[in-house]
Amino acid sequence: MNNGSNGRRLKQWEWEIKPETSWWDIGILELYSYKDLMLQLARKDFLALYQQTLLGPFWALLQPLLTVLTYVLVFNKIIGIPTEGVPPLLFNMVGITLWTLFSEVFLQISKTFSQNAEIFSKVYFPRIIVALSTLWLQLLLFGIQLLLLLALYLFFIFNGDVDFNAGRMLLIFPIIAITAAIGFGGGLIFSVLTAKYRDLMTLIQLIIRLLMFVCPIFYSLAMVPESVRWLVNLNPLSSLFEYFRFAFLGIGSVNALHLLYSGSFMLLIVFLGILLFNKMSDKLMDVL
Repeated sequence: MNNGSNGRRLKQWEWEIKPETSWWDIGILELYSYKDLMLQLARKDFLALYQQTLLGPFWALLQPLLTVLTYVLVFNKIIGIPTEGVPPLLFNMVGITLWTLFSEVFLQISKTFSQNAEIFSKVYFPRIIVALSTLWLQLLLFGIQLLLLLALYLFFIFNGDVDFNAGRMLLIFPIIAITAAIGFGGGLIFSVLTAKYRDLMTLIQLIIRLLMFVCPIFYSLAMVPESVRWLVNLNPLSSLFEYFRFAFLGIGSVNALHLLYSGSFMLLIVFLGILLFNKMSDKLMDVL
C-alpha cells in the first residue's frame, strides 16, 4: 500500500528540478500556453516604442521613406548607379523594406537578455518567449512598411512603369519567412554573447551597417563584377534580396541553388540559436 501511495504522489508532481538545463529545453505545448504573455509583451513594446511621440506609428512609415529618399539622392542621382529601367524610388524601396526586417529582428533580439534582466531574475517563464514577442512585433512593423511598399508599387503599376505578375508575387512569402528566421536565429546567438560582453552590441551595430553594403539592396547582383561576385554570393541574404526584387519588379539574378543555400543556412542558424539560447539562458542569470 505504501508503494502505491508513493507512486500516486509521484504522478501528482507538477515540477521537476533538474541539475542543469538541456540543450533542447523547449516544448511547443509549453510555448503555446504562454501565447498571451507573448502578445502582451509585444503590445507593451509597441506602445513604449511610440509613447510620447509626435507621429506615433507613422514613424514606421517615415523612417524607411526617408532612408529610401537618401539612397535615391546619393546612389542614383549623385553616384549614378543604374536601376535597370525601374524608377529609383521603387527599386530602393524594395531593398530597404526587406533589409529593415532583417536588421531590426537581428538587433532587437540581440538585446533580449541585456534589456530584460530584471524580469528574468524575478519570475519564471520560457525565456525564448521574449525573443518570440520581439519577432512578432518586428513582423507587425514590417507589415506596416510592406503596405507602404505595396502602395508605391501600385502607383507605378498604374503609371505604366512596372508590370504586375501574381505568380512572381507569391515568392515574397517564403522570402520574408527566411529573412526573418535568419535574423531570429542570429539574434538568439548574439543575445547570449551581448549578455556577457556588453560592448559587443556596439560592434554588432557596426557590422550591420557594413553588411548593408554587401547585400544587393541599392544595386543588382548583375552589377557586381564576376571576379568578386562569389564573395557576395557567400552572403546568404544576397539571394533573398534578388528574389524579393524579382517578385516585385521581374528583374534580378535569381538562382534556385542560391535560394536553397539561404534556406539551409536559415535552418542551421535557427537550430544553433535555439540550442545555445536554451543552454545558456539560466546560467546567464548569474552574469546579469
